[in-house]
Amino acid sequence: MGSKADRLHMLFFPFMSQGHMLPMVDMAKIFASRGARVTLLTTHVNANIIRHNIDDSFHLYIMAFPSAEFGLPDGCENESLIHSEDQHINFIKATLALRQPFDSVLRNLRPDCVVTDIFLPWTYHVAIARGILTLVFHGTSNFAVSASKAFERCRLLMDQVESFILPDLPHPVEMLKTQVVDLNNLARNQTEIIEKTFNEAKEVLSKSYGILMNSFYELESEYVDHYREMKGRAWNVGPVSLCNKEVINKSTRGGKYPTSVNECLKWLDKRSVGTVVYICFGSGSFYSVEQLREIALGLEASMHSFVWVVQNKGHDWIPKGYEERIKDVGMVIKGWAPQLLILNHDAVGGFVTHCGWNSCLEGISAGLPMVTWPLFADQFYNEKLLVDILKVGIMVGSKVYTTDAKMRPIVEAATLTTAVRRLMGDGIEGEKRRRRAKELSEMAKRAVDKGGSSYEEIGNLMHELIERKKHV
Repeated sequence: MGSKADRLHMLFFPFMSQGHMLPMVDMAKIFASRGARVTLLTTHVNANIIRHNIDDSFHLYIMAFPSAEFGLPDGCENESLIHSEDQHINFIKATLALRQPFDSVLRNLRPDCVVTDIFLPWTYHVAIARGILTLVFHGTSNFAVSASKAFERCRLLMDQVESFILPDLPHPVEMLKTQVVDLNNLARNQTEIIEKTFNEAKEVLSKSYGILMNSFYELESEYVDHYREMKGRAWNVGPVSLCNKEVINKSTRGGKYPTSVNECLKWLDKRSVGTVVYICFGSGSFYSVEQLREIALGLEASMHSFVWVVQNKGHDWIPKGYEERIKDVGMVIKGWAPQLLILNHDAVGGFVTHCGWNSCLEGISAGLPMVTWPLFADQFYNEKLLVDILKVGIMVGSKVYTTDAKMRPIVEAATLTTAVRRLMGDGIEGEKRRRRAKELSEMAKRAVDKGGSSYEEIGNLMHELIERKKHV
């Protein structure tokens, strides 16, 4: 492994959001396991979120977050704690105020490279000023980035058509105009600070030393090649969640081990193999009361056992008598749940997902077919990958990109019931999806094992960085 002075020192700095922190923590653990000296930089509240899932293989470096200075509640250091658009703007301003503390960290630690988050693009300029190379973590799929780039070439058609084929991709991909947004216009219509961050992110993707993708070559090989042709240097090192091999790692990823985990596992242990549907829409997705009620009734009518994770607070959405009616077939978890543990339980046979890339990869790694229910961000692109290209997904019929739950068209209970029954059905179509999902799961595991594509990509990158370190 070499002496401490000889080892490659990598500093990881994730954006303060569950969907960014968790894969970057996994990535940090992986590089540490391959011999790198790793430091992960975060704030006090976020350190408490992840410290239950890390060991002494890398160092946790904590800096203060200026919540009060920017009008945020005390302890508001993670995007999941934001409850208004004004708070979100102030949160972004607070992250920008970390520039000087970050520079001090670089001055004190002198890492060989920084692995920064696409949502913290200013870190690139700070690192470059100190002669430190920067790798950017891009937390989406190669397909989604390629599709988004293709959309930029045809966005002028948006007012003329209801749907369109994305140009110059390896497969014909048809999108409704309501499922995509022009990110350039979106940024321009936001505050100046959001637009500036968006433009800096695009600049950093092209100027950084390279890009780290949480994916694996065999999953989307044509789009890995396509993305590399567009952006150049990119390494696919996933699925990074597979580094969590022990039950305790899976159960504490994203939070401390709650007593409700035992209750959930006991409930699942009583179910037959492959009979339970898991429903979760990510830590940043919320629904109207009307939509939650439709989901509740749709799951009940499906006649399949289910575990449903709900982020909305309160109980006013629960239909009268619902919890009593479903007590033998369903479990509703409010707040955080150990997703990796649940997805990999033998009783779980299907996954209803919002198509966030972390969830997509975790479902693929667990070998599960999925019902797709995208809401915003890269999720509609990821849906196309799951359904049309990988052939492991069933669309629930979500057609409108919006972050506003009140503006989102309601998906009726009967529609969800039909999708879940198709997902869990015994017909030829269902068997093909399940078989394909299992094949992808095996590919994912081989990719991260010794000699696999992601394992080799990590080794090649580390060798390149070590050689560079010798000559700096």
